[in-house]
Amino acid sequence: MLKSLTLDNFTVFREASLQFGRHLNVIVGENGAGKTHILKAAYSGIAANLAGAPSALLSSANGHARLHSLENKFLGVFRPDALGRLVRRSRGRRHSELAFAFDESKLNFGFVISSLSGVKFVKAPSASVPRRPVYLPTRELLTIAPGFVSLYETTHLPFEETWRDTCLLLEAPLARGAREADIKNLLAPLEHAMGGKVEVDKAGRFYLALDSGTMEMHLVAEGLRKLAMLARLIATASLQDKGYLFWDEPESNLNPRLIKTVARTILRLAQGGIQVFIATHSLFLLRELHILRQKEFSNLDSRSFGLHLPKKQNGEVIVSQGKSMDEIGDLAVLDEELKQSDRYIAAEIGLGLELENIGS
Repeated sequence: MLKSLTLDNFTVFREASLQFGRHLNVIVGENGAGKTHILKAAYSGIAANLAGAPSALLSSANGHARLHSLENKFLGVFRPDALGRLVRRSRGRRHSELAFAFDESKLNFGFVISSLSGVKFVKAPSASVPRRPVYLPTRELLTIAPGFVSLYETTHLPFEETWRDTCLLLEAPLARGAREADIKNLLAPLEHAMGGKVEVDKAGRFYLALDSGTMEMHLVAEGLRKLAMLARLIATASLQDKGYLFWDEPESNLNPRLIKTVARTILRLAQGGIQVFIATHSLFLLRELHILRQKEFSNLDSRSFGLHLPKKQNGEVIVSQGKSMDEIGDLAVLDEELKQSDRYIAAEIGLGLELENIGS
């Protein structure tokens, strides 16, 4: 479990120390407030520290292979022109510092990104993360997955590396054995919402198998494709056994009925041992998560994070955090939805009074 992430002078953050919940973490803020940057930073650090690296390199603060892995991951995920572009521009500061703390202290590490000298460890990890993290971007990837990984690794493509990583997991074989019962339980509501099951042919192309026959994934509605992507990752056991899920705007392209299905699946994954991180500005999703947690998932350890944009240009983003949305202060992005509801009710009342006056 990732216990905390500290960002010092990184992109839009002058200083932020995020203390994460064991099960669910919800990051809320306006566009440009840094929601995705938090997801990508946490994901990149974990993905660069996966199991498989020689222990000698992990125990050395000068382990060039590990530093090279960190550099490549942050470059691939954030896609800056140069690594130094991730350093927040401020007077007298030319470096960023990031620190990761886990429930197992041997996984802890910290490093500096310098606009002049690249990446250097402040503290190197002495062990590797055993489970590959999963990152879901705002768009679905099933339609581009066939052949994408090999093309990405042999051609310069202007897409962030999370797409490559997720496509690799989508192409993994289906899980078998003891995990199948749990997987079927997780898949059931998703397959009900989609009206079918995700299948793949010998060429690696994905289809939605309906009662009436199979449908090419390109012909399936965008929102249902997002559910299909989640279903496929569950079916391959990529979302089991104390792993990590980072999901940017789960509500994107989904109608309210499907958002309800996604909210329940998120909480069931968290309950099953996946540490979930989502970035959103959907009041509907937040309310659905709150309702479900109150009624069915009250035992989950969760944290909410509010990102507050500065009033002046180039000011620092302020991060508030607490165990619930009530503890992170007012957020403009949510206030606008609430204000619109008030305006709508007022307009309906006004129209009703107007019609009443006309009738009299």
